[in-house]
Amino acid sequence: MRHVDYGLCAVRTSVLTQKADGEAFDLAAVYEDLARRGDLAAYEVRERFYEIGTPEGLAETRQHLEGRQASYARRHLDETGRIVAAIDANVLERMAVRLADLRARGGRLFVLGVGGSAANASHMVNDFRKIADIETYSPTDNVAELTARTNDEGWDTVFASWLAGSRLRNTDMVFVLSVGGGSAEKHVSANLVAALTYEREAGAQILGVVGRDGGFTATVADECLVIPTVNAERVTPHTEAFQAVIWHLLVSHPAVQQRPTKWESTR
Repeated sequence: MRHVDYGLCAVRTSVLTQKADGEAFDLAAVYEDLARRGDLAAYEVRERFYEIGTPEGLAETRQHLEGRQASYARRHLDETGRIVAAIDANVLERMAVRLADLRARGGRLFVLGVGGSAANASHMVNDFRKIADIETYSPTDNVAELTARTNDEGWDTVFASWLAGSRLRNTDMVFVLSVGGGSAEKHVSANLVAALTYEREAGAQILGVVGRDGGFTATVADECLVIPTVNAERVTPHTEAFQAVIWHLLVSHPAVQQRPTKWESTR
């Protein structure tokens, strides 16, 4: 692995003895010649490739190698810092404006999430009702209705039917918290896909905080923040953690916050 640009390679001695002693040559030319003759084999690797052909690449490679020697806690926190630096703050400013407009027109906010994101949705509902004075609800807060609809109608339509029962209007807004954002093709979070399809038909605005490529949510949302992926092995914990960071940012944004929080108002 001494030649980081090319990773690990194994060649027969005859491949290199064809070159004259002291002759300088590029391995790329060797590989190209082997490929042309059909004598080159390769295998796919799942780990990220680090190059050292540029100053930026060298710095990133050094950071990577140093990070591998650090503790897990240090690496996780370092990844968190990289995500913070990569988030587009302009998207969050536009979200804040939309939320302020929602309150001004008397619209309601519906927060959708599954799994850990459902727990985040409950917390978000509390904050936006209490701090932002926005009428906010989440379908996963009513376990009886959620399980009844799932049992009688099926999981895929549970959010869409709940929104229909809530008389979703074009003055309302839906806020999606999800890691994958939903995918009809992969049948992942199909309930989110059905709900977002219904919301579009109803004319409600859609905001979202999702991970990776954002899935269906990112394609239909009016504003969607995709949490940057800095480690493909930790998309879920980082995304769900940053859902909380983002909604706390929004609910405390001067354009959105209406009431002081307890500890800040207690002097």
